Amino acid sequence: MRTSLTGHLTIFGPVLLPNVAGRGTAATIALERARIPFTVHEYAHDPRRGSCGLEAAEALGVAPDRVFKTLVADVDGALAVGVVPAGSQLDLKALAAAAGGKRARMAEVAAAERATGYVAGGISPLGQRRRLPVVVDSSALAFGTVFCSGGRRGLEIELAPADLVAAAGARVAAIAARA
Repeated sequence: MRTSLTGHLTIFGPVLLPNVAGRGTAATIALERARIPFTVHEYAHDPRRGSCGLEAAEALGVAPDRVFKTLVADVDGALAVGVVPAGSQLDLKALAAAAGGKRARMAEVAAAERATGYVAGGISPLGQRRRLPVVVDSSALAFGTVFCSGGRRGLEIELAPADLVAAAGARVAAIAARA
């Protein structure tokens, strides 16, 4: 493990995160097991903020197009995950098509939390309790690294987009619509 001057952690082995029970979150543990390099970024989450993705971008000083939010949808009766830039909305029709379905709607929060094992606002596309189909917006591939939730509010993981796709077992498709 190596700590940068800014206090962010670049992970190359086991990680101990403050305020996280055990060794880390399910997302960080999944990346460690897969031996995928990533950097952990923490910030003080404000529960009054509406968008955790935009809050993370602002707190970390990163363009919202590089910070990806994780949204759980119901596609033809089965849950699927869309990962889109924080400043965008999920195109439900495009997600349904990418997931091999016809119709999609946003999942109920309780169903998303139960299936993923994460709390809304901290749902990660990685290390989910029940592995759901994941679709990452194709815009992620334009960056050297992207950010996604590390499994709790106020915790972001930075990694290469190809590593995110591989670790999540994701498909890549154009599923974002500008807000």
